[in-house]
Amino acid sequence: MPIVNIKIAKGRSIEQKKKLVKDITDVVVKDLDLRPEWVTVLIDEYDRENWASGGELHSEKYGLDSAKKELNNT
Repeated sequence: MPIVNIKIAKGRSIEQKKKLVKDITDVVVKDLDLRPEWVTVLIDEYDRENWASGGELHSEKYGLDSAKKELNNT
């Protein structure tokens, strides 16, 4: 029974997360020849002030509302 753990910044809609877990489950089922109910997907969401890359907090690098900006641009 595989467990897939996804780590993302907060700000995604429930619709986006539903599509993400469905798509991931479908790929795992197909590639590992499993039943869908055997696949677990966990989503860990992080505030941008608790996430850094390149030595800089994402809240400072991208702004606290950058996920909302990304969503509005799609």
